[in-house]
Amino acid sequence: MSEAMGGAGVPEGPGDGPGGNADANGAAAAYGADGGPPEEAGAFTLNHRQIMIVLPGLLMAMLLAMLDQLIVGTALPRIVGSLGGVSHLSWVVTAYILAATITTPFYGKLGDMYGRKKFFVAAIVIFLAGSALAGLSTSMAQLITFRTIQGLGAGGLIVGAMATIGEIVPPRERGRYISYFMVVMMLATIGGPLVGGWITDSFSWRWIFYINLPLGGAALVYLIATLHLPARRVEHRIDYLGGALLGIVSTAVILVATWGGTKYRWASAPVVALVAVAVVALVAFIAVERRAAEPILPLHVFKNRNFSVTMALAFFVGLGLFGALTFLPLYQQTVQGASPTVSGLLMTPLMVGSAITSVVAGIAVTKTGRYKMFPIIGGAGMAVGMFLLTRLGVSTTRLQTGIDFVILGFGMGCLMQMVSLIAQNSVGLKDMGVASSARMFFQQMGGSLGVAAFGALFASRLNAAMGAGAPGGAQFHVSGQFDPAMVKSLPPEVQHTVFNAIAHAVQGVFTWVTPAAVLLFVLALFIKEVPLRGRAPSAEKPAPEAELVG
Repeated sequence: MSEAMGGAGVPEGPGDGPGGNADANGAAAAYGADGGPPEEAGAFTLNHRQIMIVLPGLLMAMLLAMLDQLIVGTALPRIVGSLGGVSHLSWVVTAYILAATITTPFYGKLGDMYGRKKFFVAAIVIFLAGSALAGLSTSMAQLITFRTIQGLGAGGLIVGAMATIGEIVPPRERGRYISYFMVVMMLATIGGPLVGGWITDSFSWRWIFYINLPLGGAALVYLIATLHLPARRVEHRIDYLGGALLGIVSTAVILVATWGGTKYRWASAPVVALVAVAVVALVAFIAVERRAAEPILPLHVFKNRNFSVTMALAFFVGLGLFGALTFLPLYQQTVQGASPTVSGLLMTPLMVGSAITSVVAGIAVTKTGRYKMFPIIGGAGMAVGMFLLTRLGVSTTRLQTGIDFVILGFGMGCLMQMVSLIAQNSVGLKDMGVASSARMFFQQMGGSLGVAAFGALFASRLNAAMGAGAPGGAQFHVSGQFDPAMVKSLPPEVQHTVFNAIAHAVQGVFTWVTPAAVLLFVLALFIKEVPLRGRAPSAEKPAPEAELVG
């Protein structure tokens, strides 16, 4: 074990060398005495140099997933102008997130069972195929379908990257390595909207999907060449039934949020039937998971209070961020008169604030081992930021929204990476993929519900405001074309009606999302400060490079 850790290759599992199990078990026993989950004897870590070799591939996969969400969001108004159907705008995002939500637990669990690399690679290939097809779309229906394929791959991208880091780096040191992800996040969040806006303005919205191909291809080749993890040695029994039931629950809930009160009345037969399906499938899922040999989402992990709290935090983070921020580009490109490129630039304060505070929080946790205060501060910051955005109106200046974005970004940076860190520290190595995928599942589930529910709210308030406005406003019902360029060409009196309607709709979204942000603060108060696991003694002795991390 010592020789393996000191060399350039990937180490053997601890159980393969003499004394490996004893060392690991000793560390596990010590940790278990503090109230946290014991670390299995099969745990292993790479030294600093080995981690830095693997890290670029993980960062490229993370960048691939992030860029797609950011670039697409900036180009959505132009896509609607080209393909029509602004009433389906939220489904371009919802279909992607829903597909990713359903597949995320599979990627996490299968990675735990069979090894991380093969499913990581498969996720990238599926994502790239969906990107190429999305760029070829000729209708909104096609685009939504191909975005679903993208989502089937996206479910494994961030999970693969975060679960791999969780597998090769101890929690105590993980904050510093997660800081690298936060730097990439900063580059993606600043550059993504700008690149998306520039591509949309200079070429076509179709290239926002094609741009994924070279980046994803580079990540694919690099990971195949450098990522080498020990093979799993467990009995393989895939919980297909549990995964199918979880998918049914997710789909039914999202459809209720999307159709309830808009396409169908809340008391209508289709909505009631979907609620019944969701309840029955959830009860069946719980029953199946209790008996499954290899459950897709083991219920025992929820007995840990920190794990359960972080899953709730992840859900409301997704609900707030995905649900509310989806509609900001439309507001910026119409009411504030920004081009797609400038619209991306206007989001810079949010992204810079988030990235900088994430890096600072990661370094602080690595040095002190204490983390509870960051989710509490983050929840308070997000609640204040969301409340400030309820004031958006026709006369709101870009400077004012920029200040609001800084506050919201500060909260995001203190909260988001801590959710992953605390969740991974709450489980053992054998459930590392489950922890990462569960966190993504609940965040994406919240995002899907947020986009669907707030999309319906946005469309309803937009239609109502236009219908009650000046004569001629009702012709811009959200079921038709809604291109910002077209809005700018309207007569001033009609344009004013449209701007007021959009601002009214956006205000409604942030008014409803603010209570969810307040819940983040309340939930964070229930986190228990459990010591972060460090490197096992057998891993500390032979690896001088690891001291560069500690």
